[in-house]
Amino acid sequence: MIKVSETARQEFTKLLGQEGRGPQHFVRVGVKGGGCSGLSYDLAFDDTMREGDKVFEDNGVKVVVDKKSLLYLLGTTLDFSSGLNGKGFQFVNPNASRTCGCGESFSI
Repeated sequence: MIKVSETARQEFTKLLGQEGRGPQHFVRVGVKGGGCSGLSYDLAFDDTMREGDKVFEDNGVKVVVDKKSLLYLLGTTLDFSSGLNGKGFQFVNPNASRTCGCGESFSI
């Protein structure tokens, strides 16, 4: 399961409205090769389901993960921070054994 914190839900809702996206849109989360730790997170709005996608809904947010990325992301919580260390979405991933300083890449 992929979880969504309350602050992330608020930010997703705000961004969906600002970008004029409708209820058919969802948050697509994935993993791709790259970044200083080997793997990096991919986060975007989408409205097209693909073969093998797994759908989760938490805190009123529909999250879709491709089959390949699911193994790396199970148990992850999407959070949003607007603190002194920067503003943005954060992945709290219990599967990551190492993360880079910016939090955008990880390794297993």
